[in-house]
Amino acid sequence: MQLVFATNNLNKLKEVQSLIPSSIKLLSLKDIGCFEDVPETQNTIKGNAVQKAEYIKEHYGYNCFADDTGLEVEALNNEPGVFSARYAGPKRDANDNMDLLLKNLKEKPNRKAQFKTVVSLNLNGELKTFTGICKGEITLDKKGDQGFGYDPIFMPNGYTETFAEIDLKLKNKIGHRGKAVTKLVQFLSTL
Repeated sequence: MQLVFATNNLNKLKEVQSLIPSSIKLLSLKDIGCFEDVPETQNTIKGNAVQKAEYIKEHYGYNCFADDTGLEVEALNNEPGVFSARYAGPKRDANDNMDLLLKNLKEKPNRKAQFKTVVSLNLNGELKTFTGICKGEITLDKKGDQGFGYDPIFMPNGYTETFAEIDLKLKNKIGHRGKAVTKLVQFLSTL
């Protein structure tokens, strides 16, 4: 089986490739000649994932899956949520996003948060979605140099290290994207 993973984010691609069995040939957007920004104009995480998967199937003809992820912070009414990548503006700068989030949480004792990923599979025009959630809290400052996005300020429940301090194998096991992609792989194995 051959599937396109509809992302230009090399960090996401690396993370997901380690979860996909070798029986599935994973193609990137670059592999199929897609160099434009795939639309993400919906107001929900699920909506964006579905929109991206439908776009690739419609415009390029490939079976594919796409994901969208949001960090939902309880004390901020689940912000940044669907706007996580652009929280501090259209530049999509991870450090700016983290700095703004830490600033907005400065006086708030509740630091509970969760990462939520929705993976949308478009297989022969049929849509399926798979959700993964990882609960945790926002740290007081950035820690670690692995991972990407908000990883340096997110500490999953039951751990004393941020996502940016733990190795990829553990992150894939306990993390939101790993959980969603594992559900996708389980579904594909039934076909």
